[in-house]
Amino acid sequence: MRVTARRPVVLEGAALSALLIIVHMTNDAFASMLAALLPSLQVRFGLSETVLATLVATLSFSSSVTQPLFGALADAVGRRVVGAVGVITSSGLLSLMAIAPSVWVLYLLLAFGGLGSAAFHPSGTGLARDAARGQRGGTGLAVGIFSAGGTVGMAIGPLAIGVLVMNDWLSFSPWMMLPGLVLGGAMLVMAPRQPPMRRGAGGRIFDPALLRGPVGALALAGILRGIAFVTVMNALPLLLVGARGVAPDAPVAFWSLTVFSLSAGLGGILAGAVEPRVGRVRLITGSMLAGVPVLASLLVLPPGAPVFYLMIVAGGVLVNAPLPLMIVSAQDLAPHAVGTASGLMMGFTWGTAGVLYVGIGALQEWIGIPAAMMLAFLALVPAAWLAGRTLHAHRDALDAAGD
Repeated sequence: MRVTARRPVVLEGAALSALLIIVHMTNDAFASMLAALLPSLQVRFGLSETVLATLVATLSFSSSVTQPLFGALADAVGRRVVGAVGVITSSGLLSLMAIAPSVWVLYLLLAFGGLGSAAFHPSGTGLARDAARGQRGGTGLAVGIFSAGGTVGMAIGPLAIGVLVMNDWLSFSPWMMLPGLVLGGAMLVMAPRQPPMRRGAGGRIFDPALLRGPVGALALAGILRGIAFVTVMNALPLLLVGARGVAPDAPVAFWSLTVFSLSAGLGGILAGAVEPRVGRVRLITGSMLAGVPVLASLLVLPPGAPVFYLMIVAGGVLVNAPLPLMIVSAQDLAPHAVGTASGLMMGFTWGTAGVLYVGIGALQEWIGIPAAMMLAFLALVPAAWLAGRTLHAHRDALDAAGD
């Protein structure tokens, strides 16, 4: 009797999109657990706040700034393999943070686990874009929903590890890697195979010309946009406690960041949904410009009031709405290097904005927290101008690459 091996199921369209969203959610949940673990790590190892900051910086650099390199690698060897290995690596290593036997082992887990997260993002974004071709809503909406999956994961991660912390169950944290391992395996088996893209510029895996062209201009706009977002996430609690008289343990600080983060994910989805009616350039530039007065209102509104939370929601939606559309635009302008363009617009912009926030922190000590935050919010103005100018100048190329 002849036995015929069954061929694995290869997902396409909506089914592939759903898998990628869940994988993105899982990947980013692991990357966001460190913040919730910092107090227990401080007590366990007797760490200073400076050392804790270097732990955060290690994960931020490895998981964000390195994404363009992994995007180039994905373009060279295939996004399916790089993305799947990335999420398997990140979930396997970052789930061990809570039981690291020493600080140096912890640094290694963060560095290499972060690289796994960096490997997944440009690959996952490229696959999400491909899965949406021919589907209703287009690539802008698909990338927006994919991006929102990561935002939801960022909100879930601290809560998941927090349950273990509060119940003294951290010894069980390695079991949390199982969903990531299973989903990474599913991505490796079920995502469609893709031939490596042809390399330009003499066969180099990373083409520096991308940084000198329109993709580089969009990345610079993304960094300026990211400065405003990072400032809200890091400086708003300081504003509430240091300048508005809110107690350090007041729920308003926690809920403000949670609502802002979830609203940011919603903004990406809404932008993709309304883009066909409003237009990509108008939506990108308009949302960033409208975000300036909305974020500025947080500096004067009473903390915890309904209007305060309303502006938190509006600010998250407006500041993050341009991101998926800018990612898709960069991919359209670099069809030979989709993964590299994705990595530039996602990880590199976030990581660079995080590094530049050190300057915003210095300004907070020099001119005060409210004034420094306002300057950071004003970065949205040149971001909108630069993005609009770049997209207008390359309208023909974008139209040719349309859905």
